[in-house]
Amino acid sequence: MLDSLIDVLPAALAAGIVAVLATVAVERLGGITGGLLSSVPTTIVPAAIGIWGRNADPEEFRRAMAFVPVGIVLNMGYLVLWRVIPARIGMRTHRHLLAWTAGIALGAWFAAAGTVAAINELLQPSVGQSLVAGGIATVAGLAIAVAANRTPHAAPRGTRRVGPAVLVARGAAAGAAIGVALLLARAGLPVASGIASVFPAIFTTVMVATWIAQGAQVPTGAVGPMALGTLSVAAYALLAALLFPRLPVAWAAGACWALSVGAVSLPAWWWLARRRSPAVSAARATSASRPAMPR
Repeated sequence: MLDSLIDVLPAALAAGIVAVLATVAVERLGGITGGLLSSVPTTIVPAAIGIWGRNADPEEFRRAMAFVPVGIVLNMGYLVLWRVIPARIGMRTHRHLLAWTAGIALGAWFAAAGTVAAINELLQPSVGQSLVAGGIATVAGLAIAVAANRTPHAAPRGTRRVGPAVLVARGAAAGAAIGVALLLARAGLPVASGIASVFPAIFTTVMVATWIAQGAQVPTGAVGPMALGTLSVAAYALLAALLFPRLPVAWAAGACWALSVGAVSLPAWWWLARRRSPAVSAARATSASRPAMPR
């Protein structure tokens, strides 16, 4: 048990550092750029390396990576709930709105993840079938992400400095999630480890901490960009299933990151920026055309 904890500690520590940097990015760069930067392949890199491990079973590794895109789709639904729940509950009351939103969204995520694990246990798909399911999940995720960005939402920068205690809490939550994922992989549970490796720890810390520090508009404005950007994590996982068994780990990890960012994150940023510019220009033109209010 002690050896397993020592093995997972570096990856968990790396995930914690990434969580801190990701949330600062959303707060300081705004929802579009910050949201995309917070969702590029980050914690999946140490997670994949850790799941691959010192005595990797290629088939089990592929199975774990195949279920990462399924977890990404669950995360997209989780993010969308952060936009939907405040709008619905906020019409009735603003009391404890953050607690209601976080509780309902996390409950829905756990219920969906448990359902996926149960279905997998019932059907016992082959590795090839699991990879096909991962590919289908990625396509479904693209449709969800496009829908989440159909209407441009305000995505301002944060204006308040966040204290070190909050930053440490964010890092600890993300590190714990990756640590659990790697322990599940060591225990011979590849599907559970694949889903756990994308548990929305960073998304949760981003949404909760920026909501508290900056107000609700900053994190909810980042929902669409984060949903679209997180598809790069799905791409990383599918590429890892292909490249890790064929290349040295460092080369495979680097190639997967570069390809997924180049194929998903950069086009997503360009598309969002292009869509947002006409909307911002139109809003400015409308504001400029209104008559001045009398003093």
